[in-house]
Amino acid sequence: METRIYKKENNVSVFKILKQSLRDIYASRFLARQLAERDIKAQYRQSYLGIIWAFIAPITTAIVWIFLSNTGTVTLSDTGVPYPVYAFSGTLIWSIFKEALTTPTNSTNSAKSILSKINFPKEALVVSGIYKMLFDSAFKIGLLIILMIIYKVGFHINMMFFPLGLLAIIVLGNTIGLILTPFSMLYTDVGRIVNLGLSLFMYITPVVYTIPETGLMKTLMNINPLTPIMEVTRTMLLGGDFIYLNWYFLVLAISLPFLLIGLVWYRISIPIVVERSNA
Repeated sequence: METRIYKKENNVSVFKILKQSLRDIYASRFLARQLAERDIKAQYRQSYLGIIWAFIAPITTAIVWIFLSNTGTVTLSDTGVPYPVYAFSGTLIWSIFKEALTTPTNSTNSAKSILSKINFPKEALVVSGIYKMLFDSAFKIGLLIILMIIYKVGFHINMMFFPLGLLAIIVLGNTIGLILTPFSMLYTDVGRIVNLGLSLFMYITPVVYTIPETGLMKTLMNINPLTPIMEVTRTMLLGGDFIYLNWYFLVLAISLPFLLIGLVWYRISIPIVVERSNA
């Protein structure tokens, strides 16, 4: 008779795990869409304001800075476009980045109760979160376009690249989110630190004001990796010179390998985190 000897393999192929992760992302696209539709309906079913909540955060931030600018409380440099358009476009782009970063954690946490009971591709949760984020972002972008028409901001050919700019922001945010998700699920302090860090980081990113010509803030903004992402994406939308284009492509080139690492890390760590949480 044939004798077979089974041995435990200690060498796990990273490329094999990555291949499986990418395959499951594609295979679970229908499940991801169903989860997204369920969550979107549940999110707004018991809300009187409904989809309006998607606008409240960026509109509130923009209104505060518009008020500070108009009253002379804060003196801001010339933005080249009407300030309401500049402020709202910046807060919109920033909100998309923030949602892209927190989406993997939020989606996985919300499904923690079924992760240990049903065997399904965990990547579907991340894709589902992206679907929900794109749904909310579409309404915000529509409102921004209306604002541009009201303030007579001209349309130009560079606007066709704006979706690519948003895709880059989503990639960067999801890359960071995938890496942080297991830590955030194990330790709630991580989530609080991330939210606090994002709030502080916004003020050294040209979200609602331009980069100063001199001073410490200029130095901080120039070394901030989110500055080229913010500036180039907004330039795609509002027009102007692509000053940070080289840095923009460098940040993207660095982000893509880390995105693949994040996918591998997420696939390996989430089952362990769920098992530990239920222990």
